[in-house]
Amino acid sequence: MKLSRWTAGALLAAVALPLSSCSLGEDEQASAGDCPWKADDSVTGTVRIGYQKIPNGDVVVKDQKILENCLPKATIEWNNFASGGDVVQAFGAGSIDIGLAGSSPSTKALSAPLSLPVKVIWIHDVIGEAESLVVRDGVATDIEGLKGKTIATPFGSTAHYSLLQAIADAGEDPADYKLINSEPEQIAPAWAMGDIDAAWVWDPTLSELEKQGGTVILSSKDTAEAGKPTYDLGLASTAYVEKNPAVLEAWAKAQDHAVQQILDDPDKAAESVAVEVGVSTEEAKKQFAGLTYLRAADQAGTDWLGKKLGTDLLATAQFLLAQDGISAVAPAATYRDGVDATVAGSVG
Repeated sequence: MKLSRWTAGALLAAVALPLSSCSLGEDEQASAGDCPWKADDSVTGTVRIGYQKIPNGDVVVKDQKILENCLPKATIEWNNFASGGDVVQAFGAGSIDIGLAGSSPSTKALSAPLSLPVKVIWIHDVIGEAESLVVRDGVATDIEGLKGKTIATPFGSTAHYSLLQAIADAGEDPADYKLINSEPEQIAPAWAMGDIDAAWVWDPTLSELEKQGGTVILSSKDTAEAGKPTYDLGLASTAYVEKNPAVLEAWAKAQDHAVQQILDDPDKAAESVAVEVGVSTEEAKKQFAGLTYLRAADQAGTDWLGKKLGTDLLATAQFLLAQDGISAVAPAATYRDGVDATVAGSVG
């Protein structure tokens, strides 16, 4: 099955509605003294952030109100989206300034027909076992055994990309599989009703399916080791990057602080993930093991936010073109220049 092609007009006309949103004005925020560094009260206005319920630093920043405390005169608006495809639609509609999307939807954003004016400014995580192919007990033990079976995944996501890569790497044809487009919150009920045989999805849905008797047979760690890595990335509109350096410096410091907490104080970070993602703290700590987290200095001071990521996005675009996920692969410079290390580099 091939990816359905999005038209630029339809996307830009659509208003991607978040699952929920909340904003904290000055009167509702915790005291600025709670900022881990000196708060910046020069920033005013509203910062619109699109996030997903993924166990990484973004939800730690949200739960601990780090941005609200460090930008006390600003209003921080958090908008929850089900998938990166929805986040990309929100950028197309101009309804968010910063957002989290996987490397596959981020590549679509940079490619025709969308060619959105966005920059990749952060790597929230390198995806590993936290995103996997889970199979109903007794259905199959490998990807070949799932031919003719129903596999759910959010189309256009990193999970979909990894699934298609795994099928291709096995020498099989995606047309021999019944792939259905389903958002994470739809997959668990479909599994419980017996409507699907397998799913390539991320936590917390992945862990929920395992609790219901599912068995993981492949993961995004496997596809990464085969040379097809996937990421959860931080995007910002190009205009926003140019006009709001103070906001993005505070945002990057907050993200880096959250990553340090995950690495050095996972118990505390897990408490925030538990609240935001809807899992226990023990489950949150287990999910940390399925992702690789990078400090700002590692992202900006090495090749992560540079040639490597630009090259990986180009390879993703070439694969998406073969699946009709995009209409054309942009020049290599588009993906290289679509990655901006200056925001991560602003973290002192």
